[in-house]
Amino acid sequence: MHDISDLERRGTPGVFIASVPFVSAAETQSKALGFPLAGLFTAHPIQDRTDEEMKVLGENIFDDLVKELLV
Repeated sequence: MHDISDLERRGTPGVFIASVPFVSAAETQSKALGFPLAGLFTAHPIQDRTDEEMKVLGENIFDDLVKELLV
């Protein structure tokens, strides 16, 4: 969240990606930084997924990622 807000303030679009259990933490950080929540959330857990499973997760949010970057 800190990196994305820093990039945005410098004029570089950015979107963070996290898994669903981190929604609350992301909202809290967003408020603390005074920065709008610009992120996407995917299924959890991710650490034990295969490369193919990770690819599917990425494909599932790709269009939303591009939309967020173009806002």
